Amino acid sequence: MDFTYDEDLVAVRDLARQIFTDRATTDRVREVEASATHIDEELWQQLASAGLLGLALPESYGGAGLEPAALCVVLEEQGRTVAPVPLWSAGVSSLAVASFGSHGQRDALLAGAADGSMRLTLALEEFDGAAPASPRCAAVRTGEGWSLTGTKAVVPSPTGASHVLVSATSVEGPAMFLIPADGDGIVWEQTKTTTHDLAGHLTLTGAVAEQLGDGETLAAVLRVAAAALAAVQVGVADGALRLAATYLSTREQFGRPLATFQSAQHQLADCWIDIDAMRVTLWQALASLDEPEAARAALVAKWWCDQAGLDVVHRAMHLHGGIGVDVDYPVHRNFLWGKQIASTLGGSAAALADLGAVLAREEVAS
Repeated sequence: MDFTYDEDLVAVRDLARQIFTDRATTDRVREVEASATHIDEELWQQLASAGLLGLALPESYGGAGLEPAALCVVLEEQGRTVAPVPLWSAGVSSLAVASFGSHGQRDALLAGAADGSMRLTLALEEFDGAAPASPRCAAVRTGEGWSLTGTKAVVPSPTGASHVLVSATSVEGPAMFLIPADGDGIVWEQTKTTTHDLAGHLTLTGAVAEQLGDGETLAAVLRVAAAALAAVQVGVADGALRLAATYLSTREQFGRPLATFQSAQHQLADCWIDIDAMRVTLWQALASLDEPEAARAALVAKWWCDQAGLDVVHRAMHLHGGIGVDVDYPVHRNFLWGKQIASTLGGSAAALADLGAVLAREEVAS
């Protein structure tokens, strides 16, 4: 299968790379991390002005009408610079509304999502060990609407979000629901994550909600979320590798650059191989989103994102020696992002267990 970018994706990549390289400098990231929201709103608006927030949204709402792959191209460039903007959560949320929302939901949310004036976020994880595909947050039908009760953990970047997509389970099974971020029965508790994102624990007590799509929506959202996180992780790992290569090329020992030592070269080569495999499995997952093997491909990409991504940022830190543990040194941010992504929506062990279950079901079905 040919995963070469077409002309549209090359243009998207080049534009995103230019914006993130120019705007998400180390000094700027430090400045944003010390701000009240930990979100670079200026960068967010620049991405919106460049049309990068609505790439996968319909043209009728101000988007570009491209596939989810376009969003993932931008996410990889974000990961390379660890730029502090809530791109993956807002992008997956708005894409879910575009794909599964009612006409009213799309009309209310998508134009604002495309031009950056409105943000959405995702509440897919819980504290009690529930698998993302089987949430314990309870949904109860109330007339024509729904009521949600439960707690969602570590909702990414709720600051400035107007609505939240929440996974919950009713008597009909798991599903996705849409709630306003500041409605009745909603309580937020701010928490700081490994990436310095100001996330939120969300407690729902009879919160009024609208269902998004049908009972298959949650599984589809989880597949797209897995691909989006894998895309960010590819960028994070690639950025860490480049930082390590640059450091080893300029740092000398015994009168020679560290990059000339075979042990360092082998570790860099291992990182390159892992990143290449991560990228291949990511694009396989993106190519399979609407195919029967979508669940299997998404889990394979997620396992590589979690396992190999974590291995790469660990090696990159190791290759920096003592300076790598400096929490303000650039590679340390890649390390923290890699750690966070590797545990989001379950770690590598959970992805491997879910993949085994999918393969077992496919074997039985055949």
